[in-house]
Amino acid sequence: MRSPTSSLICRSLLLTLLAALTACGALNLPLPPAQVPALAPSAWQAPLPHQGGVVQLSQWWQRQGDPLLLGLIEAAQKASPTVSQALSRIAGARATQAQANAALLPGLSAQASAARGLSQPGMPSTATLQGGLMASWELDVVGANRAVSEAANAQVQSTQAQWHDARVSVAAEVAHLYFNLRTCHQLQNLARQDADSQQETARLSGLSADAGFISATQAGLARAAAADSRARLSSQSAQCDAHIKALVSLSALPEEDLRRQLAASATTAAIAPPAVALVPASTVAQRPDVYSAERSVQVAAAAVGNAMAQGLPRLSLNGSIGAMRVSSGALDQDGSTWSFGPLALSLPLYDAGQREAALSASQAAYQSAVLVYQATVRQAVREVEEALVQLQSLQDREKDADLVQQSYAAALAATQTRQQQGLSSGLDLQEARRAAWASQTSLVSLQLQRKLAWVALYRALGGGFEPAPP
Repeated sequence: MRSPTSSLICRSLLLTLLAALTACGALNLPLPPAQVPALAPSAWQAPLPHQGGVVQLSQWWQRQGDPLLLGLIEAAQKASPTVSQALSRIAGARATQAQANAALLPGLSAQASAARGLSQPGMPSTATLQGGLMASWELDVVGANRAVSEAANAQVQSTQAQWHDARVSVAAEVAHLYFNLRTCHQLQNLARQDADSQQETARLSGLSADAGFISATQAGLARAAAADSRARLSSQSAQCDAHIKALVSLSALPEEDLRRQLAASATTAAIAPPAVALVPASTVAQRPDVYSAERSVQVAAAAVGNAMAQGLPRLSLNGSIGAMRVSSGALDQDGSTWSFGPLALSLPLYDAGQREAALSASQAAYQSAVLVYQATVRQAVREVEEALVQLQSLQDREKDADLVQQSYAAALAATQTRQQQGLSSGLDLQEARRAAWASQTSLVSLQLQRKLAWVALYRALGGGFEPAPP
């Protein structure tokens, strides 16, 4: 008969051997590569707006120096159902992760019971106290549970990236509306000045027609132009109101408060540009959608490993420790027990091709995930390239528009001087003013487009996403 010490040593050696088999099996499971080449180009084809460099974009909105814009973004992110749903997906992925990690460890349960009764007449009553611990453990010899755990970990990282992407999308949408609204107010002021100018021209034309200097048809055309300018002013005002109501919907702020803050704050200054890394691969790595797609490849690879493991042997181990005490009259007996095992081996033999079909499906899903990841990288490069091209074009156009605006402003000043000297009529002055305001309107519109292009570049760069370390 073996001694208790020798039995304990044997059990310890058996557990050590099983743990070693589990670790080796998990490492030797032939999984497809969890990391695949991104296939990003080696350099940008579009010109960079600066010398390049990797910067932290998470504080980019704070650098704009506009507290109202920053407050609107924060309010919209809190009120956004998209961001809220992304947070819920993170919570669900973490719960799945906890379940998958728990499958790698033994399960332990306890039970206790107490009973007292009289089984036969004339005999003393019997009291029975019983308690025990039961353990079960599926030894992950082939790495099936570990593959599921790795997939769950990657899924958590993917949902975290999707949450950041949702916040960046909301911020970009708010900035887009905010810059449009600010520019709309500028254009509204210009439209009001144009309407006043057209009205004055119509008045002067009426006086000239009454004096016989111009025809009644010319005076009628001036009145029509004045009416048309008033219609444009009304349309511009309605567009500004629509932008305000859209911001109210996004931010969930009362419209009265938003209008009061807009009136109290100054017009937005020139936007602070983000930096772009010289190497495209460094840029796309900051994109949450690229990171999420890469994690999807890891999830798909783990799913292939899990499908492979379903056709391999599975090993499980059970054990229990029980304590029981029976008291009946003068009898007080200890009935403690323990067991180690059984050590059960399960080997799948035949399932009519179900496991093979599941493996084929998981391999096809893996190939699809790889293609989606590489396509996401290409799309990220495209969006950055397009934003850079747009910025370069707008920069050149804005220089020309600024030169045009300065030229018309100089022409207006010269016409005012001639009009004061009696060398030019009031109609000539009004025409020069409208030309100057039209050039200013064009310049303001180009400045808006450039701001929106910076926002598009911020969005294309990933909005300051930083992948968490594994």
